[in-house]
Amino acid sequence: MASATVTLMRLLVVGPLTHYPPFQISVNLIRNFRFAFIHNGRREITNWRPMSYLPNRRSFLIASGLTALASTRILGASNTIRIGVIGAGGRMKSLLDCADKVAPCEIVAVSDVYGPHRDAVKERSNGVATTHLDYREVLDNKDIDAVLIASPDHWHRQASVDALAAGKDVYLEKPVTHSIEEGATLTHAVRSGKQIMQCGMQQRSWSHFRDAVDLIQGGSLGRVTQVRTYWWQNYQRNLPTKPVDTQALDWKLWLGAAPDQPYSEEKFFRWRWFWDFGGGAMTDLFTHWIDVVHWSMKTEQPRQAQIIADKYMFEQWDCPDTLQASFRYPGFDVVYEGMMSSSIDDGGLEFRGNEATLKINRSGFAVYREGVKSDQNPVLKAESFRDGTISHMENFFECVRSRKEPNAPVEAGVAAARAGQIANLAYHRNGQISWPPKSST
Repeated sequence: MASATVTLMRLLVVGPLTHYPPFQISVNLIRNFRFAFIHNGRREITNWRPMSYLPNRRSFLIASGLTALASTRILGASNTIRIGVIGAGGRMKSLLDCADKVAPCEIVAVSDVYGPHRDAVKERSNGVATTHLDYREVLDNKDIDAVLIASPDHWHRQASVDALAAGKDVYLEKPVTHSIEEGATLTHAVRSGKQIMQCGMQQRSWSHFRDAVDLIQGGSLGRVTQVRTYWWQNYQRNLPTKPVDTQALDWKLWLGAAPDQPYSEEKFFRWRWFWDFGGGAMTDLFTHWIDVVHWSMKTEQPRQAQIIADKYMFEQWDCPDTLQASFRYPGFDVVYEGMMSSSIDDGGLEFRGNEATLKINRSGFAVYREGVKSDQNPVLKAESFRDGTISHMENFFECVRSRKEPNAPVEAGVAAARAGQIANLAYHRNGQISWPPKSST
C-alpha cells in the first residue's frame, strides 16, 4: 500500500550519532518510519524501529525527539462544519484563515458590535452569513455546529457559557477568563454538558512544542528547576488603522458589563491594556508561555508571585508596559520579563535542567547539553513547519466530529489565565502575593 510522504519539520543534529558525522535529516512519514539521510551529499535510506537496547541519555534525547516527530495529526474528510463568529476583529480573521486551511466549513452567522467587521465576514462568506449586533441571535441559529469567539476578554466567559448552554461547541481565544472567579463558572459550564471547548493556546497543537514537551517529560533535561519566559513587543511601531466610524459602532454593547465610560479609540483598539477589558501582558502574552510550562511540568498553579512593573512609555494605559515577574511552583521557579516598546528577540521560553537546557519559541527549539563542547551544541534542533493555530483549529474540528477531548481543554485555559491574573493581583498588592491567599481569620 503506497503512503504519502509528509515533511513535518527539519532537524539539525550536531555531533556524532552512531557512526554518522553531522548530517541533516528529513523526516518522512511512511508506515515503518522511513528516514532519508543526506550524508556527504549522498541520499541514504534506512528504516528505523523502536530500539531494543536501553538508550543512554544522549541517544534517548535524539531518538525520543525523532519518534515524537513521526506522529502526525491529520483530519479526515467529513461533512462541512457550520460555524458562527462572535467578535470579528483582526484575531478572528486569522482564525478563519486557519479554518479555511484544514476542513470544509461554512460561516453561517456573524456578530460584532462594529458594522465594518460584520460586513467583512459576510463578504468572506460570499454573502451567505447573516449579520447580528447581539451574539445571542447567532446562538439561536439551530444550524450552527460551533462558534469561534474572539471578542475582548471581558466578554469571553459570558459568551462561552451562553454558547455552551445553546448546545454549541466553542473555540475560545485566550485568556479564557477575565478574572480568577470566572474560572469555576466556565469550567462548570463545560463539564456539566457534552459540548467541546478548545481554548486558544495553540502551542498545545504545535508539533515542535509537542515534541519539546515529550523531551522534557521524558527526562532529557535532567531535573528542571528554572524556566525563563519572555516576550517583547513594540506598540510604537503600529500598522496604520482605518479611522473608526463611530456611527457604525455600538459602544454601549461593546462595554457590556464593564463600567460605563465614554468612547475612546485607544480603548477600542488597545483594550488589552485597560483593566476593565483585559489584563495587560500577563494575560495577553504570558498566558501562552505559562500554559507551556504547566503542560511540560505537569502542574497548574504557583504558590507565590512577585512582580516589578511600571508604565514608562504608555501613560494612557491602565496596565504596565514594562515588567518582570517571578513565580514559585512546587519544585521549580518561573520568571517572566517583557516590555511593549522593544521587539528585539520577540518571545520564547528556556527550560533549564541540570543535564541540558531547551530553548523554544514559535519558530522551533534547540537542546543544549551540559558538558558538551560549544561546537557540538545544540545537540538537537527543530524548526516549525507551519503556524500552530492551523493545527489547533484542525484539532478542534476533529473533536467536533469525534467528540474527543481537545488538546487545550478548559482546565488548561483556566489555569493559564489564572497564573497571569495572580501576577496582576500581586501588582495591585505591593508586588507580591501567596496563593491561595492566606485567610485573614
